[in-house]
Amino acid sequence: MTDSAAQIAKVALVGDHSPNVVSHTRVPLLLDALASRDRLVLDAYWIPSQDAEAEDAVRGFDAVWVVPGSPYRSETGVLSAIRTAREAGIPFLGTCGGFQHALLEFARNVCGLAHVAHAENDPDADDFLIEPLACSLAGHEDTVLLEPGSLAHALVGADRTVERYSCHYGPSRHLDTLRAHGLRFCGRDTTGAVRMAELPGHPFFLTSLFQPELYGDGSHPHPVVRGLARAAVEHAAHRSVARPL
Repeated sequence: MTDSAAQIAKVALVGDHSPNVVSHTRVPLLLDALASRDRLVLDAYWIPSQDAEAEDAVRGFDAVWVVPGSPYRSETGVLSAIRTAREAGIPFLGTCGGFQHALLEFARNVCGLAHVAHAENDPDADDFLIEPLACSLAGHEDTVLLEPGSLAHALVGADRTVERYSCHYGPSRHLDTLRAHGLRFCGRDTTGAVRMAELPGHPFFLTSLFQPELYGDGSHPHPVVRGLARAAVEHAAHRSVARPL
């Protein structure tokens, strides 16, 4: 039997690393806490968005985490990494900009909405999936209501959670089409606006418009981060068993 607690999982952190992005500086603290508190050991590699354009950039990893920090230098690279994780069944977490681009990838490649755009990346586009929020969430905390029976609800273990935001853009149009093609909107704010989404049937595919990296002081990882770590370790254990001797 494989000891998943001792298994090391290889995780791709997709984004343009910067010491000026607070969520990026939190990642090492979170990795240390996951290893020491939960025995979830993640071997993390930063993959710049431009490097993620390579076809196999994240293939072979046990998890893909698209971190905040948009606009990314390469939208193409981020979308490619998300598509690989989605199609190959690699555990995936997208936070803030990662949430926005996960919805964009799904809309274009699953729903056939080839021309939808992110207003931050393409402000002159005719059809926005991700557009400026009427009231920016940057620097705010807000309540997220979680859908019972969802992965998000199971991880958090409550019907609601208060989270920290740092974003100016969110989804608005085509949400019914995304839902019809299988995406589940599992978290909304008190006005009903979408704040979390997941993909049922995938081993682990979860996105949040808020930044779980900023939860607490970094010594107790947010439940969704812990959930990704568990999924990554399980993925690594399965790969180890499947690997020929």
